[in-house]
Amino acid sequence: MTGVIDVGGGNRGAFGAGVLDYCLDHGIVFDYCIGVSAGSANCASYIAGQRGRNLRFYTKYNISREAVSIRNGLRNHSMLNLDYIFRTVSDEDGEDPLNYEAFARSGQICKIVTTDAQTGNPVFFDKQDVRKNDYGVLSASCNLPVVNRAYIFRGREYYDGGLSDPIPVRYAFDDGCDKVVAILTLPKDYFRSSQDDKRAARLLRAYPKIRERIINRASLYNRELEELLRLEKQGKVLIIAPHAKADMDTLGKNKAVIESLYREGYQSAEKILDFLK
Repeated sequence: MTGVIDVGGGNRGAFGAGVLDYCLDHGIVFDYCIGVSAGSANCASYIAGQRGRNLRFYTKYNISREAVSIRNGLRNHSMLNLDYIFRTVSDEDGEDPLNYEAFARSGQICKIVTTDAQTGNPVFFDKQDVRKNDYGVLSASCNLPVVNRAYIFRGREYYDGGLSDPIPVRYAFDDGCDKVVAILTLPKDYFRSSQDDKRAARLLRAYPKIRERIINRASLYNRELEELLRLEKQGKVLIIAPHAKADMDTLGKNKAVIESLYREGYQSAEKILDFLK
């Protein structure tokens, strides 16, 4: 079984959007798709066969004032308005709806990574948890700590999946994959520093387990990246990653940088066909 992991990374996820659009253009169908944070949204549009939809979100909706603003924070205690992205725009009567029917009838497996706000543990949702006009599981996976309050999905509170399993390659292999394409949004030799995370953690007191996850986020990412690199040497994994760290943070609105990341992702995906052979 062939798998693809998209680790997301806010608007840097445009890189992954380029990779997956290349796959759609060249008939590359992964049996198994697992998305973390913005990667979960990328995977949903890919499975639905909606080429170009992810790029539209990164260059139009995600950078709008409706999506990200201080005003949102003052009104709703969440600077990032995930309901705007995954409900107002994505529902069947929205401006750019997800083709739910195509998504649901696809034979591809879809896993969505979230972090339970109370336990700090990763929670992996299935394709069946994505329902028509109910894309709350995608919101939960993308819900950033500190800038947003916890996102409630079916009675539980969640934060971004990248806090608890940022590169879920072990999960993918344990779940039956034989080969995995891993889409990163940072260079594959880039190891995170915990300096900024420790400062951010001071702002989050209501959820001690999430605070711990933030403090330890860099070390967890680095451990999983090291495992990914080992698996690449064994020929089990193909890493698709940008050559340099984009000059843009997670919620950055620089459209030129976003489009550049998308183009780089598209071009970098040329390696996938040979890997899957």
